[in-house]
Amino acid sequence: MSFAKVAEYQKRGAVHFHAVIRIDGPEGGDTPPPAWATAELLTYAIRAAAAHVRVDGPVIDGRAHTFTFGRQIDVRTIRSADFDGGQELTERAVASYIAKYATKGAETATGALDRPLKFLAELAQLDISDHARRLIRTAWALGARKELEDLRLRAWAHMLGFRGHFSTKSRRYSTTLGALRTARAEWRRAQAAAATEGETEMTTLVLAHWVFAGIGLSSAEAWLAASLEPAPGTEGEPTWTHVATS
Repeated sequence: MSFAKVAEYQKRGAVHFHAVIRIDGPEGGDTPPPAWATAELLTYAIRAAAAHVRVDGPVIDGRAHTFTFGRQIDVRTIRSADFDGGQELTERAVASYIAKYATKGAETATGALDRPLKFLAELAQLDISDHARRLIRTAWALGARKELEDLRLRAWAHMLGFRGHFSTKSRRYSTTLGALRTARAEWRRAQAAAATEGETEMTTLVLAHWVFAGIGLSSAEAWLAASLEPAPGTEGEPTWTHVATS
C-alpha cells in the first residue's frame, strides 16, 4: 500500500488533508493488486484506521490532550469519470487531480503571511484579515508556553501554527525527489552541451601545486608593517590629555 498526501488550507484556518491511497501489487505500483484487494475493502480499512488512530499531545495546565481525526472524512474511489473529458486513469492524471489542493497556501486561503514574524508588533503594520490576525496571535501566545516549546509555534505563527510539509508521500508511491533532481541536472547538462556543440574546445590549465613558504613576516614585510603604524596621538592610538587637579 502506498499514498500521496497534500495539506489544503481552509479559509477558516483549518487544514484539510487530501490523500490518494493505492493498493499496489506484489512488485510495487507497476503491478496490479490481488483480486481480493477491492476499492470497497480499501474504503473500509481507511475508515476503520481513521476512527481508531490516536496521537498523544502535550499536557497543558494539568490537562492531557489527544489528537484524532475529525468526523469529516470523505472517502471516494478515483475513477476515469472523475477527470475532464473522460481522461484515462494514469499516474499523471491522478497527480493533476490532487495538485489543485497543494497550490493553496495559508497566505491565499486565509489572507495570512508568506514569511515568519520576528516580533508580534509587526502585525500592526500588515494588511491581513482580523480572522488571520487572531489565529497568528493565538499561535504566538501559545508559543511562549514552556510545555509547548517543542512545537516552535512562534516560528510557524505565520502559517497559523502548522509546521508540517504541504506534501508527503510513501517512498514507493512514485519517483523520488532525488531522482527528479538527477534527471533535471542531466537535462541541463545535455542542453548546455547542445548549445556549445561545434565550438572550439578551450583548455584550462589548473595549477594545484603548493610549496611551504614559511611562517611570519620577512624582514621587508616587518619594516613595511612598522612604517604603517600610526604615530602616538593620531588615529588608531589613544590620545591622552594631562589634567591638573588641586
